[in-house]
Amino acid sequence: VGCGRIIRVEKEYKLGIKPTAEEVAAKEATRTAPWGGKKAKEKRARTTTSALEAQYSRLEVLNMKSLKSLHLMLRDRRTPHAQFKHFADRLMRILAEESLASCAMEYATVWTPTGAEYSGMVPTNNVCAVSIIRAGDALLDAVLHCVPSIAVGKILIQRNENTIEKSPILFYSKLPPRIAGYGRVLLVDPMLATGGSAKLAIQTLINAGVEEQNIVFANVVACPHGIHAVFEEFPHIKIITSALDPDLNEYKYIVPGLGDYGDRYYNTLL
Repeated sequence: VGCGRIIRVEKEYKLGIKPTAEEVAAKEATRTAPWGGKKAKEKRARTTTSALEAQYSRLEVLNMKSLKSLHLMLRDRRTPHAQFKHFADRLMRILAEESLASCAMEYATVWTPTGAEYSGMVPTNNVCAVSIIRAGDALLDAVLHCVPSIAVGKILIQRNENTIEKSPILFYSKLPPRIAGYGRVLLVDPMLATGGSAKLAIQTLINAGVEEQNIVFANVVACPHGIHAVFEEFPHIKIITSALDPDLNEYKYIVPGLGDYGDRYYNTLL
């Protein structure tokens, strides 16, 4: 701080001109306005993510520059369908790879063309994937692109739009035979908003004999409301998401979100 400013402040205090804390804060806010808004939002997002990951050890929020770029394009309401699908497919491929890696991996060693030994990890065959229809099928396609031979299942759940709670209803489920025998079951659905559909899908898997700790739930965007709701009822599952948004609006959509994922991906917007 410059000497002139210090002398001026001392004179003001001697004269009894003492600015209130509110006035000081207002001046500082005005001084930092061009940068404060964006930085404040980024800080809140980091704080929310860190707090939730600290609270839930089985929550993983991916943090990659490539994902941030893809999310920007997906969230832009001006992005046309063809581009939305293109960017969504790229993002879901990354999410699928990371989700499969978090399911079950085992060490392996190979010999390179130079005659050197190289050790790494490969996914096991003891994993199946289950999608929550319809939006979940897009993420399931990304999983199948990574592991074409993976066993798949389908669960159809729809929200009751006639209720304020938008309570979910199970319409259909077709799961792989002997699903309880798989080491991990990868459940996929792009959006985790209220957690209602996710909880019903998880309960459907448990009713089929799957152990709670063997379920990995992957989604593109999640919010704290849904994460709390799922972990409160099923604390032993694992959730992996590519983004964490802070809020839900009155229509139970994630905010800032990206709209209805299924409608934008399949081009069925009215």
